Amino acid sequence: MTVRIGVLTSGGDAQGMNAAVRAVVRAGLTAGAEVFGIHEGWQGAVDGGDFIRSLDWDSVSGITSRGGTMIGTARCAAFRTLEDAARPPST
Repeated sequence: MTVRIGVLTSGGDAQGMNAAVRAVVRAGLTAGAEVFGIHEGWQGAVDGGDFIRSLDWDSVSGITSRGGTMIGTARCAAFRTLEDAARPPST
């Protein structure tokens, strides 16, 4: 069974996010996991599709010197309240 890891950043840009993303990706790959970047934070997790992309060693190479986060970050209205977060997704 293959382990899959999703990494996202949320709440706004902050120093060190790219270093954290790189560390998670490289540790996951070293452990044999498939690693996916969830772009644009929790909104990307809610929207799915093209917001979830595979990450590999090369995709995180050289990102620590860039500001912000290479996978983007966003707050998500679907998680503003406990009631919203607990609500099952609409089908």
